[in-house]
Amino acid sequence: MRDSLMAESMEKESPRGGDFASEIAALETQFDAIRYMKRTTLAFGFKTFLICMVPSFDADKLASASILSNMPVDLVNKYDSISLLKHSTGIRRLRETTTPFQLTLEEWEKETGRPPQANDYIAMLRDHGIYQANYFPVHDADGSRATVIWMGKRFDLPMTAMMELQMIAIHVYNRLTEIGSFWKDTSVTLSEREIQCLNWTAAGKTSSEIAGILGLSEHTVNHYLNHVSKKLDAVNRTQAVVKAMKKGYIS
Repeated sequence: MRDSLMAESMEKESPRGGDFASEIAALETQFDAIRYMKRTTLAFGFKTFLICMVPSFDADKLASASILSNMPVDLVNKYDSISLLKHSTGIRRLRETTTPFQLTLEEWEKETGRPPQANDYIAMLRDHGIYQANYFPVHDADGSRATVIWMGKRFDLPMTAMMELQMIAIHVYNRLTEIGSFWKDTSVTLSEREIQCLNWTAAGKTSSEIAGILGLSEHTVNHYLNHVSKKLDAVNRTQAVVKAMKKGYIS
């Protein structure tokens, strides 16, 4: 009853994407895509999103497959620290189907073969209000397979929402493949905070000013900028901004 009521509420009240194809086509940087995905995530009542490649069978880290995400860092770190990728029901199904599907926390808990450490991760998901993952498989012109995953509370998505989310997933993924040389170096993945710090640095803001804008300490801002400079193999933050612009992370 609870799930059906939530689905009915979503059918009637959930904001729709409108002319999302044109809006997605206008995205110019990875940061633009993050902001668009965050808006879509909230509009459909989800908590967080993840866009990632479908990992190879020998892959063991989710972070290395991630393309774009606003998942809490502690969840990703915990997931990778206990190598849950090799036990992922969602990834296994993505290798078998190109049809959207949903997985609930309860379904995962009932499965056998999970490592004992998975119970701690499941508890963390509950703490973050994540009880269901909604997978939308996508691929590009070269045949590379990926997925857009929206996560949050448990409910059955109405068909209209499923169709719209599938189209959004396809357009966003295709647009990401077009945003410059981001795809030429998939070993470099910037976090949302790193991109924000780079954007404000490009706008001429100091670390102190960025800290005030983002509600962080100046020390934390400097940490993000130093870390992203190392990721981009830049000698300083100015060069990091230039490289980030060339790669399409910021405009």
